[in-house]
Amino acid sequence: MTADLGAPRTDGEVTAYLQRLGIPGLADVHVHFHPDRLMEKIWAYFDQGERHYGLAWPIHYRTGVPERLETLARLGVRDVPALTYAHRPGMAAGLNQWCREFADAHPQVLRCATLYPEEGVTDYVREAVEDGLELVKVHLTVSDMAPDDDRLGPAWELLAQAGVPVVMHAGHGPRQGRFTGPEGVARLLADHPGLTLVVAHLGMPDYDAFADLAEAYERVHLDTTMVGTDYMERVAPVPRHFLGRLAELRPKVVLGSDFPNIPYPYAHQLQALDRWGLGQEWLRDVLWHNGRRLLGLPQDARL
Repeated sequence: MTADLGAPRTDGEVTAYLQRLGIPGLADVHVHFHPDRLMEKIWAYFDQGERHYGLAWPIHYRTGVPERLETLARLGVRDVPALTYAHRPGMAAGLNQWCREFADAHPQVLRCATLYPEEGVTDYVREAVEDGLELVKVHLTVSDMAPDDDRLGPAWELLAQAGVPVVMHAGHGPRQGRFTGPEGVARLLADHPGLTLVVAHLGMPDYDAFADLAEAYERVHLDTTMVGTDYMERVAPVPRHFLGRLAELRPKVVLGSDFPNIPYPYAHQLQALDRWGLGQEWLRDVLWHNGRRLLGLPQDARL
């Protein structure tokens, strides 16, 4: 049981919580950094949360880049993702260049990239892989793209062969897109069964359907982003029976947060996972070991 650990109520309690768990940090695979102008537009979108989601969505960490990196360091997030995504053609290559420069400027940041179904996608994905790509982000709703679009086939195969994980917002929640849902992802995996895929938000609200894919494909994982929080329980509550599936899928569940674009303190995500009562070993694996293994990073980093 985990009740005696005292799940963190504030960000200031996170370090002690990790120490009680006996892990040296957090392996969060779902953290966003964007070029400043794009981030400002994204924040402006969330400022209209009631219009888009039916709920206000106040950004909790609306600070500059140095402050956000410092916050993550205090929380114990190591090897920080800088996930971004394109919403129109001709945008992804420039974002990937920005990601390279951002990682070069901040040694704690992973080399990330995105892709879009367009001419040249295979070339810029190959370039990113050759440059040491570590993590990819794709957002099916924002990009309005089908995961099994024929133009993406060679790029998916490059990523599969390189073993680069792809964090994909593929579920209908919290806002449905034309191409969201498990069906398109199932077709993608049938064509590229070796793809290392991380389904963001546990695939909310189709939790069971995406868990089926994680069970069927060796390299499919699920990330916990926003799931189980008080905020998201109002939008896509986790069925009680699904906790048993999460226990069985323990090696394939990785921590995600959506920092900084969350409407509550980071600690609340950890609190939400803790209160599922799946045990300390489950928490240790999900918060640290699984994500580090997924990214090919050492397990013994210091807190």
